[in-house]
Amino acid sequence: MKIVIAEKPDQAAKLAAPFSFTKKTGYFEVKANSYFPNGAIITWAIGHLCELKTPEEYDPTWKKWKLETLPIIPDRFEYKVSKSKYKQFTIIKNLVKRQDIQEIIIGGDAGREGELIIRTILRVCGVNKPMKRLWISSLTENSVKNGFSNLLPEAKTKDIYYEALSRSCADWLIGMNTSRLYTVLLKKNGVKDVFSIGRVQTPTLALIVHREHEIANFKSEPFWEIEAVFHFAGKVLKAKWHKNNMSRVSEEKQAIAIANFCLYKNVEIAKINKETKEYAPPLLFNLSALQATANKSFKFSPQKTLDILQKLYVKGLVSYPRSDSQFLTSEEAKTLPTILNNLSKIDKYKNLLPPPTNSIMNNKRYVNEKKVTDHHAIIVTDQIPNLAKLSMEEEKIYDLVARQVIAAHYNHAIFAYTTIHSLVDKRAEFISKGKEQIEEGWRKVIYLAKENSSQEEEEMLPLLHENELGTVAQATVKKGATQPPNRYTEGNLITVMKTAGKHLDDAELEKVLSKTEGLGTEATRAGIIGTLKDRNYIEIKKNQVFATSKGMLLIEALGENSLLTSPSMTAKWEQRLSEIGEGHASPQAFMEQVKKLTYKLITDAHEREKVWTFDQKEVEKISANNPYQKKYKKEKTVVGKCILCNGSIIDHGTFYGCSNYKTANCKFSVSKKILSKTISQTNVKKLLATGETDMIKGFKKGQKTFNAHLIWDEKEHKVHFKFPQ
Repeated sequence: MKIVIAEKPDQAAKLAAPFSFTKKTGYFEVKANSYFPNGAIITWAIGHLCELKTPEEYDPTWKKWKLETLPIIPDRFEYKVSKSKYKQFTIIKNLVKRQDIQEIIIGGDAGREGELIIRTILRVCGVNKPMKRLWISSLTENSVKNGFSNLLPEAKTKDIYYEALSRSCADWLIGMNTSRLYTVLLKKNGVKDVFSIGRVQTPTLALIVHREHEIANFKSEPFWEIEAVFHFAGKVLKAKWHKNNMSRVSEEKQAIAIANFCLYKNVEIAKINKETKEYAPPLLFNLSALQATANKSFKFSPQKTLDILQKLYVKGLVSYPRSDSQFLTSEEAKTLPTILNNLSKIDKYKNLLPPPTNSIMNNKRYVNEKKVTDHHAIIVTDQIPNLAKLSMEEEKIYDLVARQVIAAHYNHAIFAYTTIHSLVDKRAEFISKGKEQIEEGWRKVIYLAKENSSQEEEEMLPLLHENELGTVAQATVKKGATQPPNRYTEGNLITVMKTAGKHLDDAELEKVLSKTEGLGTEATRAGIIGTLKDRNYIEIKKNQVFATSKGMLLIEALGENSLLTSPSMTAKWEQRLSEIGEGHASPQAFMEQVKKLTYKLITDAHEREKVWTFDQKEVEKISANNPYQKKYKKEKTVVGKCILCNGSIIDHGTFYGCSNYKTANCKFSVSKKILSKTISQTNVKKLLATGETDMIKGFKKGQKTFNAHLIWDEKEHKVHFKFPQ
C-alpha cells in the first residue's frame, strides 16, 4: 500500500476526490483502483509541522541574549515538532511506520517549500522507505489523475529539498545571531526594544527607508507653465508653450512676459506629426504581477491576494499560485481552447468569446518551454466555477486571471498619436498632443486604470493642416511645484523587491539577482512585508508604505554599506542556492560560507557601534512604544476575591484568573472576550460578589446578536448565559 502526504488538509481532500474513499481521523483511506491497486492512504501536514529548534534547545547557555555567547552555531541543525501540531504529526508517524505501507508519495505543493515540509516530517519520523514525487500544477480531477499516473522519482526533486533546507538553516543562522547582536548593542545605547534582522526583510526595509529619506530631503521648487487657446476659423486648439523640449519656466515674471507677448498674436501650424503605435496584449500572470495588479485594482495586500489565490487553487479553479513564470509549456497551451470554451458558458465572458485568435500555441510571447522553470504562468483551469459560490474577493481575483488568459488571444490595441507644433508670431513654440483609438484589440477585455503620469494630457484634436493660420484667443500662466517621489504601495513594493537587482552598481550581481528573482521568492515576498508590519518597522496607511521610527533607526544603525541592507549579499546567496537546487553546488560548502559570514557580521557590528549618534528623542520614543517592555512591566489588576478558594482574581489581559492557580491548583478562569464581547472588570467584580453580572449587550454568534447576563455555575465551575425573559 502507498501513502500520500499532502501539505494541507484541503489539498489532501482534492487528491482523494477522484477516488472512492473513507474519511478517518487525520487521513483518507482510498479503496483499491487502477491508480492504487492495493488502495492508498492520503494524509496531510498542516503547513510546517516541524520547525528548527531554538538556540536554548541546543545549549541552555544560549537562552539569554548576551554578546559573549555569539555567534550561535549549532554543530548540526535539528528539527522539532510544533506543539500545536503534535496530534497530526503523530498520526502521520504512525501511518508511515505501518508495515503495509511500502511506498511514500511526497504530495506537498510542487515547489521548494512543499518539498522541505514533507521531507522534514519524514526525517523527524525517522522513516526511510521508497519514495516518489507527485508534481502537479493544478488540483482539478484530470490533473490529479495525470499526476498519479506520472509520479517522479524522488531523486529528481531531492536537490530542491537541499536548496530549501540550506536556505532555512542559513536564514536561521543570520537571523538568530544578528537579531540578538543588534538588540543587545542598541540596548547598550539606550534603545530598549527587540530588533529582528533577516537576509531578505532587512534589505527590503532599507529600500523603504531610502525612499523615506528621499521624500524628507526633497525640496519642492515652484515652476510656471504657459497655456494657450488658439482659434482657427471656428476650430479651437489648446496648446502648451515649449522651448528646447522644456515646458516649464522657473520665474513667474518670465512666464507672464511670454503669455503677454503671445496674447492676440497670429499663430501658424508649423508641423503635424502622426504616429501609429501597437500595444501587444499583456503577459500572463506570475504571482508578483498578479499581486501588484490586485493591489492597484482593489487595494488588496499581497498576502491577501496570495491567500485568495490559494483558496481558488484548492478549489481547482486556478493553477499553482506561487509561480514565478509568465509563460506556458506547449502541453499547457493545448488546454487553452477547452478553458476558453468553458469560460464562454459564464455570462460575464460571453461577449468576449470566442476570441479573434483560436490558439496561441506558436506565440513565443506566451508559450516558451525555456522560460518555464518549476511552474508555468497562473491561469484558470478547465473547471467551470459557480461564481455564486465564490466570495466577492475570490470572484475578483478569478476574474483578473480569466481576463488575462482571454486577452492573450486578442489582437494588438492600436492608437494613432498626433502632435501639433504651432508658432506664435513665428517665435514662440507651442505643442498640442492627442490620440485616437484605431483598434480596441485586447483592451476590450482588460480595462486599464488611467495612469497618473506627468505626460501631457492627450485629447481629441481638431482637424488642422500645416501652414494654417489662426489667432491666440487666450494665454494664461499656471503655477505648479515639483513633487517628491511617491511612497511605495504594497503592490509596487512587491515589484521593487522582484527587480531589486536594478539597484546594484555591480553589473554581474545585477544579472544574478535578476535571474534569481530579486529579494525573496514569489512564495515569500508577501510574508516578508507582513513581517515588517508585525515587527513595527513599517506602517500601511491608505495603501502607502511608511517606515516607522524603529525601522529608520535600525537601518541607520546598520549603515549604508552593511551587507545586511544591500541586495548584493542576497544576490550571491540566491545564486549559490539556485546552484544547489540544480545539483551543481554543495550544501555543506554553502553553509561553511554562511558561518564565516556570521563571524564577519558580528565584527562589523562592533565597529559600526563606535560611530552611532542617535537622536535621543527618537530613542526615547521607540523605547516607550516597546511592546515587550509593556508586556513585562505592566502591573496586573486585582478585581476581587475568588469564589472557589478566596484567592485574588487577577486581570491577565486576555482572561481573569486566580492567583492560586499554581499553589492550590485553583481552576477559576473567565475569558476576557466571550462571543466578540469584552467582559469589563466592573462586571467581573459583580459576578464575584453576587454570582451574576449586569445585562451585557452585543454578544455575537454567527450573524445573530443577543443580550444576556453571565452567571456563575457552582457545579460546573464556569459561567453560563442567563437570558432576559
